[in-house]
Amino acid sequence: MEHLTQKKKVTIMIALMAAMFFAAINQTIVGTAMPRIIAMLGGIEHYTWVITIYMLTSTIATVLVGKLSDIYGRKPFLLAGIIIFVIGAFLSGLSADIFQMITYRGIQGIGGGILMSATVTAVGDLFAPRERAKWTGIMMAMFGFSSVIGPTLGGFMIDHMAWKWIFWIFLPLGIVAFVMIWRMFPKTTRAASESIDYLGSVFLSLSIVALLLGFSWAGTQYDWGSPQILSLFAAAVVFAVILILVERKAKSPVLPLSLFKNSIISLSMIIGFLMNAGMMGAMIYLPFFVQGVEGVSPTNSGFINMPMSLMMIVLSTLVGRWISKSGKYKRYALIGMPFMVAAMLIMAFMNSIAMAVASMIIFGIGLGLAMPVFTLTVQNAVAPAMLGVATATSTLFRNLGGTIGITIMGTVMNTTLSHKLENAVSSGQGPDMSKLDAESARQLSAFMNPQMLLDQPKLKELHATLPEQIQPLFNQLIEMLRSALSDSLTVVFLSGTALLVIAALLVVFLKEIPLRSGEARTEIKAGEKAADSKLKEQAPAVQ
Repeated sequence: MEHLTQKKKVTIMIALMAAMFFAAINQTIVGTAMPRIIAMLGGIEHYTWVITIYMLTSTIATVLVGKLSDIYGRKPFLLAGIIIFVIGAFLSGLSADIFQMITYRGIQGIGGGILMSATVTAVGDLFAPRERAKWTGIMMAMFGFSSVIGPTLGGFMIDHMAWKWIFWIFLPLGIVAFVMIWRMFPKTTRAASESIDYLGSVFLSLSIVALLLGFSWAGTQYDWGSPQILSLFAAAVVFAVILILVERKAKSPVLPLSLFKNSIISLSMIIGFLMNAGMMGAMIYLPFFVQGVEGVSPTNSGFINMPMSLMMIVLSTLVGRWISKSGKYKRYALIGMPFMVAAMLIMAFMNSIAMAVASMIIFGIGLGLAMPVFTLTVQNAVAPAMLGVATATSTLFRNLGGTIGITIMGTVMNTTLSHKLENAVSSGQGPDMSKLDAESARQLSAFMNPQMLLDQPKLKELHATLPEQIQPLFNQLIEMLRSALSDSLTVVFLSGTALLVIAALLVVFLKEIPLRSGEARTEIKAGEKAADSKLKEQAPAVQ
């Protein structure tokens, strides 16, 4: 797309940002409101499927569309992604029960996966590597902006409007983005030599489904050692082995194995995997401390997360510009990763809201510095014809890191929490129920559930309804639960810190290829042509 003017490219980027914001804001708004929506629809026992199905369909769509868009161009997939997402969002607002919601969220996931893959890759099509850095930073900032306003807006809407508008309010933005991309994004011709790798696509999809379901259900729906979980992991391994055998012989593989021979790409993907696993630990489990240990309301808890997103927006935009000027990027990852490690260490030992806010600010600085780098490293290390599949594979590893990280940290927290509570009770730290009658003791024992700490209004209401002689013991029990939860979260955050330390060490070994500008690339091509013609002129004399 080098023939496009800068003005035209900027206009196309506005359309792409509108499409990305449309998908991102829908996700962040829905995330806050979904528990209330499920309570209205019923079927709360199937709630995890509403999240799991979106994750599954979006991850598969992301990685498959990467290769397909290399063959057919980005435009048809950008348009298809918006259409599918709009249809999924509209139908989700019409859901009459939990099963309809799960189905329509699955459709939304397909559209969201296509959009996320195609928009990020399209930046690589439009701009030379050095200028690409600036726009990648702006795209990351757009994603961060949606995470700032989305949760607050979702909470306000679910309190003051019919829940269907959560899904419908931004549909006009999707239609505007569709029209802009349809009219402005240049058409691309099919790569004639490329063919679709149907067999590879099937086994890649099966492997991802088995792996994600295994990690999503392990420790929640089924025990880690249960036949169901072991069967899913075994199936994932078998499908992955078959996939490798298929891809070695495929003419145009959906997951080219040559990508992993490139040390820059393979290292970037491992770092992205570890970084997302650690990052999701911070995002998911910080509210447990803020709400469960410190007793802050969910609304105020959202405000405590906000500094991280704000710092990420500012710094990712600035880092994109700085990389664009210098052509060098490794230094920002080297600086950013220690910030993230320091933030996780603060989370591990925090004992106040002030420390929680400080950890979010520092984490946001690290994210803003490091996050834009690893998409650039992958895109800069491959030929333009492989931009789509390389970007999609990088996104796949990040998604897997987030999912697996959340599951493993959840298991760490539950195991540690059970152990801490057992120790507290056996060591006499819990309330002394020996002087209570059998009914009062049974009533108090029923409250030995840390989940109670996450619903502060209900906790206060419960405290007021208890007999006066039980209230002091109930307070003692709550303090014991808070202490156990706090200690368990320390282990969780230390686990996340360990993952980020490994990622930070790997950054040191990441080879840096300076990002060239479009002019430099043109000069190199011209120089190569001049050298070739000079050699041809000299050829008769040599003979």
